Order: sequence, then structure tokens, then C-alpha cells
Amino acid sequence: MANEHEIIHETHIPIPFTVADGTGIERGTLCKMTDPKTAVKSDGDADIVAGVLAEEKIASNGVTSAPIYRGGVFKATASGSITVGDALITLTGADNILGTAAVNSENIVGTSLETATNGETFFYELNPRGINLS
Repeated sequence: MANEHEIIHETHIPIPFTVADGTGIERGTLCKMTDPKTAVKSDGDADIVAGVLAEEKIASNGVTSAPIYRGGVFKATASGSITVGDALITLTGADNILGTAAVNSENIVGTSLETATNGETFFYELNPRGINLS
């Protein structure tokens, strides 16, 4: 898979999330969270992040639960310039790629552990969190 989030250091064990039986999701995909505790492939700006899929979910195999990492150190691909320490977000149309959070971003994927340029892979700490700024 292009732009896979690769686990480098497992600091948390993956936890089960509900997934749709008819949907296939590749291992290493950054997933967003829907209600109730359901994971789908991330596809938009500043998605509410569930985490990174630990095992491939095969479409229509009867399985409706998949393990999701909510913590750990991963390698991912940068969109634009990222500086060490930056908070990271998902981006619309940037398939499984991370970008630097703007001021007042509410849904954070994690923290960059190194500086990267557009298209470069870099290490980051997965630590999904939402902050209600309103």
C-alpha cells in the first residue's frame, strides 16, 4: 500500500474497533472514528482519528472487528513541510498522508518526531486526541 503507516515501536497494544463487513481496509491505514467506536478509512481534513489499523480487514469476510493502534511510534509520509514537535492532522485528498496542524486544529493524530519535507517519510508518535476549542 502507498503511504502505509509503519509501526516502528509498539508502545500500546491494538484495541478492537467495529468495522463494516463489506469494507476492505489495508494494514497500516490511518482510520477515523465514527459512533459507536467504529473505524473507517480516514478521508478528510482533521478527521477524528481512531488510530492505525494493525491487521488487514478483508472485504465481506464476515469479520466486523479489527485491531487499531491508538499509540506507538510510526513512520508516515509528509504533506508539505513538517517540523519536529509539530502536531499532525489528516488532510482531504492526501491518501494516508499527514500534515502540520494549523493554529486551532481540534483533531490531532500525534506529534512529529523529526523534520520532513513534502513526500518524505518521517517518524511520529501516534496519540490521537480531540480538543473542543469552541
